[in-house]
Amino acid sequence: MNEEQRKEMNAVLDSSVEKKSTKDFSKYFESTYTPPSLKDAKKRGKSDVNFEYDFDIPADMKTIGVGKKFLIRTYGCQMNEHDTEVMSGIFMAMGYEATVDTKEADVILLNTCAIRENAENKVFGEIGHLKPLKLENPDLIIGICGCMSQEESVVNRILEKHHFIDMIFGTHNIHRLPNILKDAMFNKEMVVEVWSKEGDIIENLPKVRKGSIKGWVNIMYGCDKFCTYCIVPYTRGKERSRRPEDIIEEVRHLARNGYKEITLLGQNVNAYGKDLKDMNYGLGDLMDEIRKIDIPRVRFTTSHPRDFDDRLVEVLGKGGNLVEHIHLPVQSGSSEVLKLMARKYSREHYLELVRKIKDAVPNAALTTDIIVGFPNETEEQFEETMSLVREVGYEGCYTFIYSPREGTPAAKMEDNVPMEVKKERLQRLNALVNEQAANAMKKYAGQIVEVLVEGESKNNPDVLAGYTRTSKLVNFKAPKSAIGKLVKVKITDVRTWSLNGEMIEETAEVTM
Repeated sequence: MNEEQRKEMNAVLDSSVEKKSTKDFSKYFESTYTPPSLKDAKKRGKSDVNFEYDFDIPADMKTIGVGKKFLIRTYGCQMNEHDTEVMSGIFMAMGYEATVDTKEADVILLNTCAIRENAENKVFGEIGHLKPLKLENPDLIIGICGCMSQEESVVNRILEKHHFIDMIFGTHNIHRLPNILKDAMFNKEMVVEVWSKEGDIIENLPKVRKGSIKGWVNIMYGCDKFCTYCIVPYTRGKERSRRPEDIIEEVRHLARNGYKEITLLGQNVNAYGKDLKDMNYGLGDLMDEIRKIDIPRVRFTTSHPRDFDDRLVEVLGKGGNLVEHIHLPVQSGSSEVLKLMARKYSREHYLELVRKIKDAVPNAALTTDIIVGFPNETEEQFEETMSLVREVGYEGCYTFIYSPREGTPAAKMEDNVPMEVKKERLQRLNALVNEQAANAMKKYAGQIVEVLVEGESKNNPDVLAGYTRTSKLVNFKAPKSAIGKLVKVKITDVRTWSLNGEMIEETAEVTM
C-alpha cells in the first residue's frame, strides 16, 4: 500500500466514523464520562466496599457471541494478565471463542498498562495498526481497557484522534463488560465508561486461566502508598481486600483441579487485610492458612517493604509449600532518594528487613526493582544503590531508567539527571546484577533441584523447561509426559540466567 492509498483509506474510514454519529460529542461525553481525578485520588476516604456474589451475564447477552471470536492483547503486569483471564471468561460465557488472529476476531480488546511511557507508546502504535481492520470490517468492535483508560489524558487523546475505537473502560468495572459491549454493538456510538471511584469487589466472575499448572489468585486491589513516581494508586484505586474465606476457597478449587503453583496477587500484596474492619487479619495469617492446603507451591507479589511485617516473616519461616523466592522492590539504596520517592522506609529499615527474612528463610533468593536517574540523584547516591545490591546479594533485578509519568508528583520535579548519565548508571548496575546472578547460579552446579515442568523450551521443542522453588529456569531433556509435574533434575551446566540438567528418578532427594 503506497502513501496515496493509505491517505485515501484513512479518509474513507474517518468519513465513515463521522457518519456513524452526528451527535455533539462534547455533550455526549459530558454525560457518560467522568475523568479520573488525580487531585482527588489522594483524598479518597475509607468508604465501605461492597462484596457482590451474584454476577451473571444479562439474559440478552448470553448467546450474543455464538459463532464469533474475541482477541485480547495484554500489556503490563500479572494483575493485567489476571484481568484478561476474567474478561476471557466473560467473553466465553457469552458464547465467544478465543482467537490469536486479528483478521478472525469480531471483538479486539487492548488491555493496557500505564506504568511507563514506553508501554503507552506501544498501545498507541497498536491502535494505529488496527485502523485498517476497522475499514475492512466495520462491524469489528475495538476496545481499550486497563490502566491507560484510567488516565484522563489518554482517554482525551483517543476521543480526539482515534474515533474508530468503539469502547473504552477502566480497571474498576470489568464486570460491566457485557453491558459495555452491548452498547458498543447496538448503539453504534463510542462507549466510554471509566469510573473514578473504585468498584466494589465482585466475586464469582468466570475465568479462563492460562494453562492448568500455575494460577494467579487476586487477594486485593489498589494501592495507597502514592510513591511519587507511580501512577498505579490513581489507575487501580485505593486498597481493598477480598474476604479470606473467598480467597481460600479459590485456592482450594485450584488445588482440587490439579494446579501445582499459585501466586497471590496485589498491587501492594503486603497490605492485605488492613482495610478489613471486622478482623485483625493480614497476609501472614492468610498464608499460614494457605500453606495447609494441598498445593505444592505458593508465591506472592508484589511486595512493599513498608508493609512486610514480622508476622509474615514468621510464617514464611515455616516453609513447606511457601517458596524461598521473595521479590522485594527497593527502588533505590539511598535514604535521601527513597524519601523523594515517598517510599516511607530508609536504607537501614530495608536492610534490617532483609536480615530478618534471611534469618527466617536461610535459603531465600531475593530479587528486586531499581530505578536509576531519579530527579536529583547524585553519583554518591547511586553508589549507595550499588553497595546495597552487593550487601543484599540479589539473585535478579528489574532495572529501569526513570521517566516521568504525567499526573504523578515526581513529574513536577526537574528531571535533572542527563540521559547519558542515566544510561551509564544503568549499564554499571546491570553489569553488577549480571555478575551476582551468575555467582548465585554457581551453587546449583551438581545439585538436585525440584522443577515444576511448564512445557517445551522456547528455543528447542525437544527440551523441556520449568522453574525451581527459587524461580530459576531449568532446561532438560525428558518425556513430554513430565509437563505439569514436579520432577527432580540434576544440574549439569550453569548459565547466568538459566540452568541445564538431566531428569533423575522421582525418589531422589532434593538438596536445594
